[in-house]
Amino acid sequence: MKKYDYDLVVIGSGAAGGTAAMMAAGAGLKTALVEAGTWGGTNVNRRDIPYAAASHFSQTFFGAIEASKFGLSSTSLKYNYPSVLNWNLVAQKRAGANSKKEFEDAGVKCLEGFAQFISPNEISVGENENITSKKFIIATGATPIDPGITGSSEAECLLPEDVFTLRRLPKVVMVVGGGSTGCEVAEYFAEMGAKVLIAEISERLLPKEDPEAGEVIEKRFSKTLGINVLTSSRVVATTKAGKETLPNGRKTDVIKVQFMRGGQEKSVKVEAVVLATGSEPAVDLGLSNAEVKFSSNGIHTNSMMQTSAKNIYACGDVADVAVDKHADSAELSSTEKASYEAAIAASNIVNRAKGTVNYRGFVRMTDTFPKVAAVGLTEDECIARDLRYKQVLVPLSTVSASNTAEYQDGFVKIVTNKENKILGATIVAPNADLMIQEIVLAMKAELRVVDLATAPHISLSFNEAVRVAARRATKA
Repeated sequence: MKKYDYDLVVIGSGAAGGTAAMMAAGAGLKTALVEAGTWGGTNVNRRDIPYAAASHFSQTFFGAIEASKFGLSSTSLKYNYPSVLNWNLVAQKRAGANSKKEFEDAGVKCLEGFAQFISPNEISVGENENITSKKFIIATGATPIDPGITGSSEAECLLPEDVFTLRRLPKVVMVVGGGSTGCEVAEYFAEMGAKVLIAEISERLLPKEDPEAGEVIEKRFSKTLGINVLTSSRVVATTKAGKETLPNGRKTDVIKVQFMRGGQEKSVKVEAVVLATGSEPAVDLGLSNAEVKFSSNGIHTNSMMQTSAKNIYACGDVADVAVDKHADSAELSSTEKASYEAAIAASNIVNRAKGTVNYRGFVRMTDTFPKVAAVGLTEDECIARDLRYKQVLVPLSTVSASNTAEYQDGFVKIVTNKENKILGATIVAPNADLMIQEIVLAMKAELRVVDLATAPHISLSFNEAVRVAARRATKA
């Protein structure tokens, strides 16, 4: 048998790559992990963990200010920004940021540099090292997409991951993109005291979710946080406009942002621009040399995460997974999904198995306040698939928790088929991430809504709205 340097080489050390490498090494495979950036990948170092830590602070801070309506004296409340940044670093360290040593302690050989395929069994790492392997897993994730905005590089526009490392917070910010990431970033800046504008090319925020979700978030943004929401707006150009004096007397660099809205070109001057316009798979790996098929959507894999080269697998945001057209979507992006796909790929390699992915139950999260959690199909997707469905929407104001917590704007929405099984659900609530879990379990176990409706629920929790929605769905 041909001798290789490794049994498995994993390219990318993020949620997907790290999971695969640890599983393979734990099973006794001689494993190497290649990383061109920061060990642990984007999510733990620059996205999920930094945002969660920063938003936990901003939501706590702004919540304390809002608590004046309950009698809390918070009009003079202030924060120490350097301490906020330090908390962010502590949270990242606890979560395993820059985690090279953890991989090495598990027996994984860590190699630094960009990987390029030379053949299906050989890659170069950096400029001076070539290695061979029997199997490969590609987990390189995604890179920011070019938004096609004139002057965005010259104007030094920020990416979402830059936001939580700024040494000084801007006072006026334009966020381009009203999807999950854009909404999260816009809320953070507004809660920290900045004046914020958010531009979304679609007619509503969160265009991939049910319309009611975007309506709730837009209402809070506009009425509570003072965010200027510019839907049906396309940013076309950004230009450095020199220094200007802000109302507080501070002199700062200003960026002129030009955008189209209602058929007219308009402009606004801001201190910073954040491009939350999405990402694209990171496929610059010499894939043609390895006979791996790919497109702008990513590396093509089957449901076992195997590419067109049988010894090479791909998982996470770099993978374009072929699933049955009637299955739940594989297009969502999350740390949980990336780790799950990596576990399937690694298991198939280690055990010589043919396990396949099943995306039922994976949740799409928007970590604003209120949180937006969605699972399965939306109404729009049901219509696109020509499915017969029923839907019920129960406002949070229906249950007692809305009075005790003084929050009434959210809802629970459940979409079912004719057999009263759940096709999808959307929850907008302060703790939507927890509330969605029982619906996830019901979908995975193929329960009917009557099973949710008859399960005991705590009467003074927002979860009571899930029970009410399920009860109404049984009668719809």
